[in-house]
This record gives sequence, C-alpha cells and structure tokens, in this order.
Amino acid sequence: MQKLLLESESFDHSCGWFGLDRPKSTLTHHFKALREAGITRQRQYGLERRSQVRVDDLEECFPGLLALVAAWTPLEP
Repeated sequence: MQKLLLESESFDHSCGWFGLDRPKSTLTHHFKALREAGITRQRQYGLERRSQVRVDDLEECFPGLLALVAAWTPLEP
C-alpha cells in the first residue's frame, strides 16, 4: 500500500482503491492513524475521503525516509 500512495501526487485514492481484502472499518482506521500522524492529508469528496502522502513535508523533516519505505520488501518466511 505504501508504494501505491507514493506513486501519485493526486488525491485520487480512496480506501477502496487499494483493493485490500479487509473490512472498510479497518482501512478507515488505518487512514485516520496516518492522517493524525501527519503522514497523509485527506480531502472530502461527497461521502468519500481521498488521501495523499505529504511527500514534501516528510522529505523536509526526514530526508530519505520515503525512499527507504518505498524500497522495503517483506522477508520471505
């Protein structure tokens, strides 16, 4: 998911856009946590909230962090 959010500067990403097999309430909770932590910003479009990573702000505060996140791959069991 982190790579998908980082690939676009637009606000075109609603929770359902990611196609994750999780309840909507779970996704909403995680997006709220990201917003409250200052990692994303959200805009309201009707009944839908769309998210964007605050790339410039994060790069200024934590240079290179987003590149590390985007390059991360999970370990194989």
